[in-house]
Amino acid sequence: MYILDSSAFIHEYHTDEPIASIPLVREELEDESAYRFDALEGSGMHLHLPDEETVLRIERAADETGDLEELSDPDIRLVAAAFELDGRLVTDDYAMQNVAEKLNVTVEVIARDGIEEQREWLFQCQGCGREFDEHHDRCPICGSDLSRKNPA
Repeated sequence: MYILDSSAFIHEYHTDEPIASIPLVREELEDESAYRFDALEGSGMHLHLPDEETVLRIERAADETGDLEELSDPDIRLVAAAFELDGRLVTDDYAMQNVAEKLNVTVEVIARDGIEEQREWLFQCQGCGREFDEHHDRCPICGSDLSRKNPA
């Protein structure tokens, strides 16, 4: 089963395989892409509501990779739906791809190149320059903002 993100509706993604999405994706869509969602729902697209325990598991995985702050609630729930349905996640979102890769969820990209490797981001203080493995609102040393940094 293919689990469709909003980009699948925007870019008119087509497959002959069974498809699913979540209701929150519909809220992200406008104009023609919203009509595509409605048409696919009317023709049998499965709408899935992931279990809250799975959502928490996805949030923990996203926190471990450093992508949690980049993901919206619909993003997290889409990855959860793909995980629960053992489906293929269809998205162009790099943070979603990174978390999906960590959880061994297969991803298919649409209009962009997919990620080349799964990453666990570092966070660097904008004031003192110290690096941290975990995201904090502020640097625990000097109180400055942290930014996400590529570990490579």
